Amino acid sequence: MRRPLVRALTRPLALAAAAMAIPLVSASPAASDGVVVGGFPVDVSVSPWTVALSSRDRFGGMRSGQFCGGVVVGPATVLTAAHCMAKEVLGSPRVTDLTVVAGRTDLYSDVGREIPVGEVWVNPAYDSSSNSGDFAVLKLTEALPQSSVIGMAAAGDPAYTPGTEATVYGWGDTTGIGSYAHTLRAARLHVLPDSHCEAAYPGPAEGTYEAETMVCAGEVRGGRDACQGDSGGPLVAQGRLIGLVSWGSGCGRPTSPGVYTRVSDLMRVLRWDTGSRESNETA
Repeated sequence: MRRPLVRALTRPLALAAAAMAIPLVSASPAASDGVVVGGFPVDVSVSPWTVALSSRDRFGGMRSGQFCGGVVVGPATVLTAAHCMAKEVLGSPRVTDLTVVAGRTDLYSDVGREIPVGEVWVNPAYDSSSNSGDFAVLKLTEALPQSSVIGMAAAGDPAYTPGTEATVYGWGDTTGIGSYAHTLRAARLHVLPDSHCEAAYPGPAEGTYEAETMVCAGEVRGGRDACQGDSGGPLVAQGRLIGLVSWGSGCGRPTSPGVYTRVSDLMRVLRWDTGSRESNETA
């Protein structure tokens, strides 16, 4: 199985309810200088559109109930990974205390706002086998300020060009072996050619990379990557959102870059243009 982040396994990258982490394909530690793997601490004021998804009923209160990340793309609209909303993560029926935590760098604190999620729309075309279309839209019961909103990169945006520097944000595993951050972390990566992920993930055993719906990002030598618990969080390049943390194999491996949901594709599906912050097509 993939690593979605809860990140998907080969890895979704979300947290599992019972063990707080979906196990990696390999238990060997990833290369890291501490944190997101190979990253550094950052204050949420630098990226106010980065939010934590929370359910204390499901994940406990120590880290504010965080299990995935999300991105504010409209005052009352948050994007995350579809696999973060799966019954394996949030139970069946789904938890009733699903909340977005905004403006909180340290999950041990009570700084910022905790806003209940009023409605959840999961992409009906999401394919859990290939991880294609891995996105969901959350509608909040209260609005955040426009300063918390990040713009999205449409198709043809130069931010998707291979070699472009990008940054991923999250509170997930910092080592690849289950060391979860309680303060926000970021890692600087590069957008990689689609061919790099097509070679790494050619088929079912290790996942199937689909360039139309996914973005390949990481470092050719490995060491910087998103990891478990970062799912649904933002990949940002040139000041615009280009990806959502989705899946991969292990964390920080040189031959297994991270795979992100392509934002230009979800904009196409939701009929959002570059001037839109809310979708009339969802929920």
